[in-house]
Amino acid sequence: MCGIVGIVRFEDKPIKKDELQTMMQVIKHRGPDDDGMFIDAHVGLGHVRLSILDLSSAGKQPMTDPTRRYTIIQNGESYNYIELREELESMGYTFKTKTDTEVVLNGYIAWGEKVLDRLNGMFAMAIYDKQEQTLFIARDRFGVKPLYYHVGEGQLIFASEIPAILKALPGKPKANENAIFDYLVFNRTDQTEDTFFEGIFKLQHGCCMTLKISGLGVSGLVVSGKEDLPIRKWYDLTQKVKDLRFKIADLGIEEAKAKYMELFKRAIELRLRADVPWGVCLSGGIDSSAITATIIRELKEPDVHSFSAVYGKDNKADESKFIDEFKGIVPNMHYIHPDAETLFAHLDDYVRIQGEPTPTTSPYALYCILTEASKYVKVILDGQGSDEAIAGYEYIPGLYYKSLFTHFKWCRLAKEIVQYAKLHKSWRHVKYMTFFMLPSKMRTKVRVAQRGYIDPEFVAKHKDSVIADKLYGANTMEEMLIAHFEYKLEHLTKWGDRDTMAFGVEGRSPFLDKDLVEYSIALKDELKIKGGYTKFILREVMKGIMPEKVRLRVDKKGFSVPQDEWFRTEQFQELVREILQSESFAKRGYFKPEEAMKLYQRHLAGEINISKDIWKWINLELWFRKYID
Repeated sequence: MCGIVGIVRFEDKPIKKDELQTMMQVIKHRGPDDDGMFIDAHVGLGHVRLSILDLSSAGKQPMTDPTRRYTIIQNGESYNYIELREELESMGYTFKTKTDTEVVLNGYIAWGEKVLDRLNGMFAMAIYDKQEQTLFIARDRFGVKPLYYHVGEGQLIFASEIPAILKALPGKPKANENAIFDYLVFNRTDQTEDTFFEGIFKLQHGCCMTLKISGLGVSGLVVSGKEDLPIRKWYDLTQKVKDLRFKIADLGIEEAKAKYMELFKRAIELRLRADVPWGVCLSGGIDSSAITATIIRELKEPDVHSFSAVYGKDNKADESKFIDEFKGIVPNMHYIHPDAETLFAHLDDYVRIQGEPTPTTSPYALYCILTEASKYVKVILDGQGSDEAIAGYEYIPGLYYKSLFTHFKWCRLAKEIVQYAKLHKSWRHVKYMTFFMLPSKMRTKVRVAQRGYIDPEFVAKHKDSVIADKLYGANTMEEMLIAHFEYKLEHLTKWGDRDTMAFGVEGRSPFLDKDLVEYSIALKDELKIKGGYTKFILREVMKGIMPEKVRLRVDKKGFSVPQDEWFRTEQFQELVREILQSESFAKRGYFKPEEAMKLYQRHLAGEINISKDIWKWINLELWFRKYID
């Protein structure tokens, strides 16, 4: 886990060390243990290192092979590096380090770009071939590790975080209003290659490109924008699931469960490979609890550290009653107590770390956890990815019921609706189904109508959204889960990356193991949602392993925080009023400040809870002031 930066010049202008050094310094928090750079003609590569595997200086990057032909910089981990190393050694390759980076480098030399298909992990990498004068850039399957780029001024600039790119740009950045529209209306970010900054894009997950450097500036090659870059998709989740679905179609329920548990345990085992101390995030939810319980009871790891955010047992956002089920099971339990005062004190740092607005304060809970966890561990496991792979979100039953309805499975639909209502004491799933049955444009109109503080003129310029169309428009369970990996997951992985790397900790997500993801999505629908329960197969395989109170819980909170209460405190009242009444907020062109103030007054009176919207006002305005204004 590290940070990378790079510059590729499309004109005959040398790259200077201080250009790379300036970018590297901005992301030094990602790699506090070491750093290095490589410059050759029109290519400059920089790396800051967080040492996780082979802590010696031998693991320094950029790393060059013995022939001096190939040079690599990498951010991330390939967890199956031991198996790949053994395979490469059998082919005659030798190794000087115990790092996964050297395995990836030799793998590229042996198999070329096909090495990506063999890697099981999270990564963003660049490999320079001096002989062929090419630069190969790639990103992992699900977008766990970030990679941003800008094309212009006769160069391509890329980095692990946007602020490093901003440091290298000659002018002041502008805001991307398409990203702001989806943020305000749908509470979503990162669903496309766009970022909140105009002209700065992210290389999409599962994508790569090979740049031919030879003759730049003299051969007439023109790269003026991202449309000129040879970006292509190297990983196709849809096809992988389709191929696997036919292979496992005849599996019985018990066989399917046994295979799931086998893959789950293997995913965790791979992510425990480290030469530094590790721990787990324990939110009290099913996902993090399954990881924690499996580590202790199945993998027999005795000295586990868990880290949890709690808010007081009388607080509705508090998960203590579920977390405490692990007392006597987890030997080292750590509790962190975020509140309104800590959030207010950390606001500036949080906005800086994230680099782009977040539509919820949930990442702040992880931020606080890491202030404590970083004192004990360098690697932390979390439950990210389960909701997307086995239908965990509370609205997914609505999408599933839409699928049952449109495929004429009405008896099963009626049964599932009734069972859900009995179990959850709610009919919100029917409300979700109704919403998802609407045409795409109507879904956007409904979301806009729910947010009466948004300026109609701003809405008129941004009517279309990939969220309303692709994510909410899926027609089958398989389609909807794949859509979650394509258009939703990445904002969550980004927030986790920013939080963990800010504290020099590597975050790892067993549920995002490639084999487990493909298998989970390919499973029959009834192994994901059944009898009103989501994540049905995970609940089944956790019998006797996880505490029953956690295994059978039906409320979903995740890393929720009591932000509705926090935004009623005196200090936040002062901040929110200052923002809503500020000239800058009014001139953005996104809001009706008077309407926002009326809604905030109702929130203060306890008539409504619009804490998500309040947070978006705060976060967006503070982001503008820090990065744009």
